[in-house]
Amino acid sequence: MTLEQQIAQFIASGLVNGAIYALLGLGLVVIASVTRVVNVAQGEFAAFGALLAASAVGAGVPLWAALLLAVAAATALGAGMHLVAIRPVRGASALTLLIVTIAAHLTLRGLLLLLWGTNPYSLPPFVTGPPVRVAGAVVTRQALWVLGAVAVILAAAYLFFSRTLRGKSLRACAVNPTAARLAGISVDRMGTLAFAIAGGLGGLAGVLITPLTLATYDMGLILGLKGFVGAVVAGMTSYPLTVVATLAFGVVESLGAGLISSNYRDAIAFGVLIAVLLARALAALREGVLIGEEAAQE
Repeated sequence: MTLEQQIAQFIASGLVNGAIYALLGLGLVVIASVTRVVNVAQGEFAAFGALLAASAVGAGVPLWAALLLAVAAATALGAGMHLVAIRPVRGASALTLLIVTIAAHLTLRGLLLLLWGTNPYSLPPFVTGPPVRVAGAVVTRQALWVLGAVAVILAAAYLFFSRTLRGKSLRACAVNPTAARLAGISVDRMGTLAFAIAGGLGGLAGVLITPLTLATYDMGLILGLKGFVGAVVAGMTSYPLTVVATLAFGVVESLGAGLISSNYRDAIAFGVLIAVLLARALAALREGVLIGEEAAQE
């Protein structure tokens, strides 16, 4: 295989992984924009959906029914997390809310370990058939199905946020919660809806990625981190930028793992995250210094 073919192959794999990260990143953004909460437990929704779907298929449930069951259960889990863990402390500081989500992450991870143990679980591909060649890369039909499914979800999300009353209410809460409350929108209900949407997106991401890899109880942290990288690059506010950032991150990760070493796959995620956080911190520090100098001159 030539270098050009290798690069095309890595880019194709990166786009598939990036599409999965995009679902998790969108879940983080919808929660953060509506409730101002950074949900560390976002990846656990994916792990829960993947493991539940694998168990359902193992029990004889058809694959499509298992997919719907896993997404519905993850949606309910997200809504339940908001009602039980976040809503009672909704007036707390951002640091307190972050600690609550860390506790939720550890609790959910422990429950997944108790229910499914440490064994990996698999799912059959959604479509069968030989791989196809696209722009010099050999792509499995499952990977194409993942890209198509994510594209449909993104289009549905766009229509939901731009054309439906619920979607516009969520956007209003994200822009100005006080004004949204004065307009008769229940910010608490929108918060529950945001967590439910994030849960459903996470559950779907977990089911989609399982036929390509395996599902384990501890898969959520790394998946959530990679979605978080894209969301942070987009400032935790922009849905389109989150999708673009996660796709770009997936490609960079795949190229780094393929051309350098697969051992650096997760290190790339941490490196990009640290670089983005440092860049934002330095920008905020520079802005604060300028404001301080202007105030001193006055």
